[in-house]
Amino acid sequence: MPLDHYVTLGRSGLRVSPLCLGAMTFGEDLGWGSSVEESQQIIDRYVALGGNFIDTANFYTKSHSEKIIGDHVGRHPSRRDRLVIATKFSGNLYPGDPNGGGSGRKSIVAACENSLRRLQTDYIDLYWLHNWDVHTPIEETMAALEDLVRAGKVRYLGVSDTPAWKIAQANVMAHFRGWSSFIGLQIEYSLLERSVEQELVPMALELGLGITPWSPLKSGALSGKYTRANAGQQKGDRGMFLEPFLNEKTYALIDALAAIAREQDSTVARVALAWVHAQPGVSSIIIGARRLSQLEDNVGALDVKLTPAQLDRLGALTQPAFGFPQNMQPMFPAIHNGGTTVNGVSAPASSFGLVKGDKPY
Repeated sequence: MPLDHYVTLGRSGLRVSPLCLGAMTFGEDLGWGSSVEESQQIIDRYVALGGNFIDTANFYTKSHSEKIIGDHVGRHPSRRDRLVIATKFSGNLYPGDPNGGGSGRKSIVAACENSLRRLQTDYIDLYWLHNWDVHTPIEETMAALEDLVRAGKVRYLGVSDTPAWKIAQANVMAHFRGWSSFIGLQIEYSLLERSVEQELVPMALELGLGITPWSPLKSGALSGKYTRANAGQQKGDRGMFLEPFLNEKTYALIDALAAIAREQDSTVARVALAWVHAQPGVSSIIIGARRLSQLEDNVGALDVKLTPAQLDRLGALTQPAFGFPQNMQPMFPAIHNGGTTVNGVSAPASSFGLVKGDKPY
């Protein structure tokens, strides 16, 4: 399945590649990441493979990421309309300026104008709310975004790192007011981060938001680089995100991934990505390749088709435990169905129901 086997993002007509090129590592301004030259090589290779979906943010590598993409588009203007360029607002680049970030109208408009300048384009294909701003009414945010859409500066809207109830409020309000609504949901999702399956994933399925997982390899923990054999010897650039997860649970999962990789004649990273790709609602996985070789390896995940048994095997190792009210759901068929089978689900009738000889009040 190559990168040019496109999918529509959520309940929209926007066609995107099944793997999205994440640009958070473009630039070495934070002491890690890809050089400008290698970032350009990664973009070139991604496009050559048929990829069209590039994701960044206004404050990734202190805004250098956007400039690297913009310089690329500037050198290859014919590619602009063929690419789906996504960026985000909310991040504050300006210490001392309370309106330099967040999701208020003043901040959104300024962030959009600056992103357009750095990206060397007059429109953004997909504009993400990067994370929820608790200090700004959601109606102000959605109204400001609608203005940008109507002005032609933004084509589609997405939302990242925000509670499910707030996203639902935003989209239902936008629907009834005739405004543009969020079509994409960017969330951390991997075999080691599945808490999103409690609220965010069901919300996305119900409201038609295409899920674009970030950190599908959990900051590299599932890249295949870290094993029991080299425990404590390998160090990552972002150790604070990685090291807390290098434990027995993770090593047991890596052992299983390695076994399935051998069965599939593949790699640990590809199998981990293939599991995420197979999850309900997932449209396009964000892969953050620091090196050209990582991009090549990750793209190979599209050729991995896990069997139901392999998916179950991996899923069972990291099955999340949900809290209320999802933890009550197993008893609901008995309460609802009266001992019948509904959509293939059956359960004995609840003891609270009437039995022979009982009279309803």
